Order: sequence, then structure tokens, then C-alpha cells
Amino acid sequence: MTPQNQPYTAERHAILEAALVEADFDGWSLQTLRRAADKVGVSRDLQRLAFPRGVMDLVEYYSHAMDEQMLAQLRALAPEALAEMRTRDKIAYAVRLRIEALQPHRNAAHQALRFLSLPQYAAEGVKHLYHTVDAIWRGIGDTSTDFNFYTKRALLAGVFASTLLYWFEDDSECYGRTWAFLARRIDNVMEIEKAKGKVMSALEKVPSPLSFLSRLRYPDRTRT
Repeated sequence: MTPQNQPYTAERHAILEAALVEADFDGWSLQTLRRAADKVGVSRDLQRLAFPRGVMDLVEYYSHAMDEQMLAQLRALAPEALAEMRTRDKIAYAVRLRIEALQPHRNAAHQALRFLSLPQYAAEGVKHLYHTVDAIWRGIGDTSTDFNFYTKRALLAGVFASTLLYWFEDDSECYGRTWAFLARRIDNVMEIEKAKGKVMSALEKVPSPLSFLSRLRYPDRTRT
């Protein structure tokens, strides 16, 4: 369920906007959620209905809202413009959009990552990461349903996570070093994909060992 079609959308959005300001300084906690709700005039009962799991639901809503912002920007592109881009360029563009969505509250985003890095929330962090990379692949038009569906998302998870961590430490102008790092990581992944393709092509030319064994067990009876 996306942030736009969940119940209590107006209350969730208002609380999140206030919480981002709070989290910039104090991180993500139940106190952050409550102060944000108080600031926008949402009662404690309604706050619990909007975010039943408390701050965990708030952080999840934040992550999904950033995914939706990235997808909206991709949809705003002319279809032919996206179609003409190479896959690697589409990925780089989408990852950059997703990270730049965090810029207005960069420290709050960093605090959210630290929150999700805590051992008790690690599984939630993995779930959010998967949701983001799945959104990126869908956003650039990927329709794979075979084994590639999973390998693409696994590879992109590594690219996105490492680039995000790099971005948090980057003080270069317009984060130029981050985007250069992103390009290198995508180059690495593309090399892996090329190597995998060569291996699979070579394996297809190798006779099946099961076929060889079956011939030993069941020799050709047409021979005399």
C-alpha cells in the first residue's frame, strides 16, 4: 500500500513533515513522533491509528514517501526520453533521484539509517531497501519475472546502499564525488553481468554430465 492510498493520509503526511524537522536534531524515537503529532494538532489516539507501530511505521512511511517521489519524477519524463536511455543510465538517474529526495532533511535521513541499523530493526531495514530497489527497477520499466528479477534487485541493493552511505559522508560540490562513485559501482555490476553472461554461454556448450552418465549406463543398443 502506497503512502497515497493508506488511511489517515493527511495526518500521516502532516506528522511526517513535522517529524523530519525534529529528527534533524534528535533522531527518530517515540518522543519525536509524539512531538510532531502535537505540533500539527493530531491527538494521541489518532496518532496511534495513523502509526500503529509507532516510530517504526513513521520511518517506513518516510522511506516509502521518498520512493513515491522518485517514481513521480520518473513518470514525469517523456516516455521516449526514458526509452532512449541505456539501462545503466536509467539506473544511475533513478538512484540519484531517490537519494536527492533526501536532501532537504539530509541529517534526518542519516538518523533514519542509524535507526534501521540497530539490531532489533535490521529486518525492517532490509525490507525498506528491497522496497526501494524494486521501485527503481519498476520505475525504469523492468518487467522481468524470471530469476533475473531477484539478481537484479540483489545487485542494485548493493549499489544503492553503498552509494547512500558514500553520500552521507560527501562534502564535495553538488555531491560530485558521490555521482562518480555511483557510476563506478554501476560499471562494476555491468562487468559482473558480462562475465556471468559469458560463463552461462560457455556452460550451454558443455555436454550435460547426466547425459554422459546415461550413455555409460544405457549404451546404444543399435550397435552390434
